[in-house]
Amino acid sequence: MTIIFQILGVGLAIYIIAATVFIIMENRTPQSTFAWLLLFITLPVIGVIIYYFFGHGWRAFSQENEIARQEMGTEFLDDIGQLLRRQPEYIECIARERPASFKKKILNLVKQNSSSILTGYNDVEILQDAQMKYPRLLADIKAAQHSIHLNYYIWTEDDFTLQIKAALIERAKAGVEVRCLFDASGGAMSKQYLQELSDHGVQIHPYLEYRRLTALHTANYRSHRKIAVIDGQIGYVGGLNLDKEQMDPPAFDTWRDTHLRLAGEAAWALQASFVISWYNTTREKITGSQYYPPVETKNFTPVQITQSGPDSQWKAIRQLYFLMIMSAENKLYMQSPFFIPDESILEALKAAALAGVEVNLMFTPRGSTYQIPYRAAHTYFKDVVEAGAKVYLYQGGYFHPKTLNIDNAVITIGTANMDIRSFGLNYETNAIVYDQVKAKELEAQFKEDLKHCQEWTLEAYQRFSPVHRFVDSVYRLASPLL
Repeated sequence: MTIIFQILGVGLAIYIIAATVFIIMENRTPQSTFAWLLLFITLPVIGVIIYYFFGHGWRAFSQENEIARQEMGTEFLDDIGQLLRRQPEYIECIARERPASFKKKILNLVKQNSSSILTGYNDVEILQDAQMKYPRLLADIKAAQHSIHLNYYIWTEDDFTLQIKAALIERAKAGVEVRCLFDASGGAMSKQYLQELSDHGVQIHPYLEYRRLTALHTANYRSHRKIAVIDGQIGYVGGLNLDKEQMDPPAFDTWRDTHLRLAGEAAWALQASFVISWYNTTREKITGSQYYPPVETKNFTPVQITQSGPDSQWKAIRQLYFLMIMSAENKLYMQSPFFIPDESILEALKAAALAGVEVNLMFTPRGSTYQIPYRAAHTYFKDVVEAGAKVYLYQGGYFHPKTLNIDNAVITIGTANMDIRSFGLNYETNAIVYDQVKAKELEAQFKEDLKHCQEWTLEAYQRFSPVHRFVDSVYRLASPLL
């Protein structure tokens, strides 16, 4: 028995040393390093399992063939080489024609941290709610002549998506190339639904298929994108999935969301994003000028498409949000269903408010099922309100936009929530629009949404019981996993 205990003691010592070296070599923050060490030592087996599912960073993914880098690879840049040559021209044009929207640091950051190409000639439409987006998307699908590419986080089977299925099948029969991706955790279609699509020439696959023994460690990662590209000419990106719930939510009166329809060069950038995701999934390369046809619009509205994911070297969208917040001079409008910021975003918002920027934040007060992230958000509301920011909770239905507007000069609309999961665990895509007209349109919608909001105040929160506030603080501890 003594020998057994000695062997176990030696094994435990080796385990502790190995775990310590491993975690220290990952160069995490000191807080994160000590937290993982504590978990490894106090719960040896369980700690390893939790790390396997939740602790991987981009360095771990850089060794995986199944999850390739999400930045534009050089193989695909030839198709949009003309855009690369126009970059100096477009930057100069923004500085000359849109000086209020000329944010050189933001332009450079997005170019460097996600290889995002600046597009110039675009028709940009801000679509508020599913009632505006879904009919437009369905009509564009039905009118497609060459290719239809869809990449959605949630794709359910309901009255609306049956119409999508019928339209995709009809176009595939007409010779249009139809390729579709959905997140493995968000796809809720029947086998018959999927089989009918496949039988009629529609290629459809789950992205991030984690339900294999060799891929279980990717179960915590999501392709959270909502992208559509029609004929390489029209693109969609924003908060709306393919789901009837977003027209008729079961637990709320309405569903409030925001999406973009982009006709022009920005559709090429979304096309490149889809091409990379498709290659990661199927190993099929989609190349050729036919996927990037000539742009018809003469309207100069500059747009950058940025994306990020758990395997990216830089947390591109988090850095975008941070720099936009710090670039605001007068006012800032933010909308998101969740508010679980990391330390950098939290400090940026507090610093902006303390510096005299009018910081206006709008969020969802509750969800239809679990309430943990909504409860945890109250502790962050307290932090920013104490610094002078205004927080509003939308009461008119479920609130799902992901928008940021600084000084009515630069806006971003996309798929990334204001939470740690979107910053580091999800594949996300955002569009940055450098245009005062569109920014003022987004501001007008924010003010319209205010009619359905209740302001969050510190005085009202203090009236909650100490137990309630303590539970909120406990939920905050789980923020990195929410």
